Order: sequence, then structure tokens, then C-alpha cells
Amino acid sequence: MLKLPTFLFFIFYTTSLLAETNYFLMLKNSKVNVRYGPSFDYPIKYVYKKKFLPVKVIDKKENFRRIIDHKKNSGWIHRSQLKKSKSLIVLEDKLIFKNNSKFSEPLVKIKKGRLLLVKKCHLEWCKVKTDNYSGWIKFESVWGSLN
Repeated sequence: MLKLPTFLFFIFYTTSLLAETNYFLMLKNSKVNVRYGPSFDYPIKYVYKKKFLPVKVIDKKENFRRIIDHKKNSGWIHRSQLKKSKSLIVLEDKLIFKNNSKFSEPLVKIKKGRLLLVKKCHLEWCKVKTDNYSGWIKFESVWGSLN
């Protein structure tokens, strides 16, 4: 049976490990290698070719981060290829509105899987940009977070 101080240490240690992972970053470059393991010695598993793609960090070892994307693909990326997240992927078709209200003028319908760059957020709305459109979406049914 675990003694109480040992048990509390285990809970604190596990919680602190979770706090160091499970956060979002985005790809810094338009070509990023994803590896089978946390070293340049591991072979390349696949290559991302989408700059600003948001990814979730689920583990880390030295200078590598284990990530997962919105399609559940995972692997290891060197931290130099990642930066603070300011992007989202929509998980369902959405409307971009002129203002941060569902009663404002809809500007464009965006399809599931579209990458959006976030300019700013206010309450549950974010001002985003994609291609030639800029407007507001409600921060729901999206992959990503603003750290």
C-alpha cells in the first residue's frame, strides 16, 4: 500500500507532466519533417507541407516534441520547427462574420479542414484571416488553441 506522502508526490508529478504537454503550437516552416522518434537518428515518418498548421504537443524529450494533428497523425518534431500557436483548423463548415456576433453580416462560408490565422480574440469570438477574407468566427468546433 502506498503511503500518503508518496501518493501525493505521484499525483503532483503526474499533474506537472500533463501541464508540460497537451498544449498547441504551430508549424514554423512550409516543410517540416516528422520522425518516428525523438532524435535526428530516427527516420522520417512523413513531411508536413503546410506552414502555420496547429499541432498538439503530447510529449517531449530534450529538444523534440511529440505532436498529434487534427487527423490523429503523430510523430516527433524538433522544437526549432515549432512556434507559439496563432492558427486554427475548423472541424466543421462555418461562417465568417463581419463582426463578433451571429447577428452580423456573414461574409463567407468556410469548409471543414480550413486553416485560419488568428488576429485576436474577444470572449468566445476570434478575428481570423484566410486567403482574401478576414472576419470573426465563434471559437467552437476548432482544432487549436491560443497559448
